[in-house]
Amino acid sequence: MKIYILADMEGVSGISGSSFVLADGANYQLGRKLLTQDINACVKGCFKAGATEVIVCDAHCTGSNILWEELDPRAELIQGNGYRARFPEIAGSAGLILLGYHAMAGTFEGLLEHSYSSREIQNIWINGKKVGEFGIDALIAADKGIPTIMTSGDDKLCEEAALFHPEVITCQVKKGLGCQAARMLSAIKAHELIEKKTVEAIKKIKTIKPPKTKFPVTLRVEKIERGTVPNRDSVKLVDGRTYEAVGRASVEDAFKKLFC
Repeated sequence: MKIYILADMEGVSGISGSSFVLADGANYQLGRKLLTQDINACVKGCFKAGATEVIVCDAHCTGSNILWEELDPRAELIQGNGYRARFPEIAGSAGLILLGYHAMAGTFEGLLEHSYSSREIQNIWINGKKVGEFGIDALIAADKGIPTIMTSGDDKLCEEAALFHPEVITCQVKKGLGCQAARMLSAIKAHELIEKKTVEAIKKIKTIKPPKTKFPVTLRVEKIERGTVPNRDSVKLVDGRTYEAVGRASVEDAFKKLFC
């Protein structure tokens, strides 16, 4: 059984602000270590629950954050940002885990809340419903028939994920107190919880179905600054800050038109 872990950084246990997730941040090297530790707890849970193959994809920023030399040797790692697929090498996976995720842009007291880019994007909608990275990524995996079985992050992310995809197992490792503040579990308790929730998710994997959406799907993005919408034939301009694209048969098709 193959399990795919897409790892972001903002929702990792022990991370409480921007200095942990930016390459020039004072706590970035510690942030990389914390990220790798959360992943190792998840990988441990995967194999404990019966996985035979685990792929970890480094999905934060440039995709070069996970400490390769400290990663559980049973897992294989995808790093870099030169690929066009949102989930490279995901084919054949029984389930997807979105680890270290965060709430969508504008979430009150969500730790490091944003939607792909805090500097550029104000809001994102799919078929008129506001979504964050969790929702979009869960639907891109659903394009391929792969269920999103578990996600970890702060309480705001867990609430968002449960509303969007009620079957997903959520793992709350901290409570957001603001964009740059959180109340956090200890490292030991957080890693134990990630392992436990991973095992629970895999044990329930046959009962967790991919979330559904209607096609063709319309993905709309509202930028923060005016005049920054892309000039492409595949993109419809709504106004000076907003644009959208249509995916005829997949969410990933619309996503690529807007983000790739």
